[in-house]
Amino acid sequence: MSKAASAYVDGNRERFFGELDAFLRIPSISTLPEHQGDIERASEFVAGSLRAAGMEHVEIVATAKHPLIYADWLHAPGKPTVLCYGHYDVQPPDPIELWKSPPFEPTLRDGNIYARGSADDKGQMYMHVKAVETLLAVHGKLPVNVKFLVEGEEEVGGASIAKYVAENAEKLKADVALVSDTALYAEGIPTLCIGLRGLVYVEVEASGPMRDLHSGLYGGAAPNAVFGLVEILAKLKNAEGAIQIPGVYDDVAPPAAAEKSSWESLPFSEAAFLEKEVGSTRLTGEPGYGVLERIWARPALEVHGIAGGFTGAGAKTVIPAKATAKVSIRLVPNQDADRVVAAFRAFVAANTPAGIRTEVRVLSASPGLMVNPDHPAIRVAAAAFAEILERPTVFVRSGGSIPIVGDFANHLGIPTVLMGFGLPDDGLHSPNEKYRLENYYQGIRTIAHFLEQYGA
Repeated sequence: MSKAASAYVDGNRERFFGELDAFLRIPSISTLPEHQGDIERASEFVAGSLRAAGMEHVEIVATAKHPLIYADWLHAPGKPTVLCYGHYDVQPPDPIELWKSPPFEPTLRDGNIYARGSADDKGQMYMHVKAVETLLAVHGKLPVNVKFLVEGEEEVGGASIAKYVAENAEKLKADVALVSDTALYAEGIPTLCIGLRGLVYVEVEASGPMRDLHSGLYGGAAPNAVFGLVEILAKLKNAEGAIQIPGVYDDVAPPAAAEKSSWESLPFSEAAFLEKEVGSTRLTGEPGYGVLERIWARPALEVHGIAGGFTGAGAKTVIPAKATAKVSIRLVPNQDADRVVAAFRAFVAANTPAGIRTEVRVLSASPGLMVNPDHPAIRVAAAAFAEILERPTVFVRSGGSIPIVGDFANHLGIPTVLMGFGLPDDGLHSPNEKYRLENYYQGIRTIAHFLEQYGA
């Protein structure tokens, strides 16, 4: 990184922090309608920050739901174009009582900034804005062409941005996308993610009697919707954790030997993972595979919640008429989302108990994907990352899903550099979400250095 750019970041640390603090104070919760005004405030904040950084053609794009923000700077003829993506929406902070400080009053403790959205994804997205500002302020120009596309629906499925990317391929044309919505493998280890799992998310509704029934009058004769639903869910995996849906493993491609070997060199401790990240009595999952392979390169099926019947204080003896479960299947590269959905539907139908009717509603379905680590932009990013953090860059996969990466590949034909600066214990979607403040500044430096080197 140029000395002038580094000095600019050092000289503006307090202002950079103050801007992030103001951004995090906006409760831009995308799933709750009562926060629509906050969503609009957050979109205006992002647009204003891009203008102040020196980006051009900044526009707030109306969609069927929450606004997108587009901006560009295209004055580097013959140089590559980088499309920077991020999201300004956040998850609800519940349960509030578990937060040590209010979720929308950013608080510094032990070098971390605690606030909803600090790591996912406001703190990370805002690094891109500050990196561009730094280069424009120091050099008066950027070393590459840059476009920004920032959304407000990532936490609720991203339907609007998926539609926008599909319909605006020419406007968004680029050589590579840059996304900071992942984490370092561990503190101080530069990490590029080259694989993501996809996601099938469904609701399963079970119906039994025409209305809730008195269990004394009808118990033993009437079907129970909660019981029927639980019976189906219990059959989805066996006691060892292997998914029992026929065909679900058919297209799973095992990781290459070189990739598995590289995972073995990572400083991974199963005991530390259990104690510090999971916090249960033991780990579970598909037998015959190590933890990293289970969470990065194997499908996973989880039940996220069950609703039905009576759950209030005291007793109410009803046989529930309806029950609903939220279920997801994480997909790995090569698996076809539509085939998995069809197999899931067939399994539910075949295992629906007598007297119960079921309906499967698909909320989202996106495939897993891999990024070629030999792509020029990935190689440059790995080198830039290593130079700033002064350690070799490691390549990992993520068990999570970032649907926009698939949209960029499918509609724009470009790979994505997944260069994140979070940490595994940042508590995304949980109470006391945090982001290490030094990683925020380090991220600004690394992204600016990547753009410099990619332009060279």
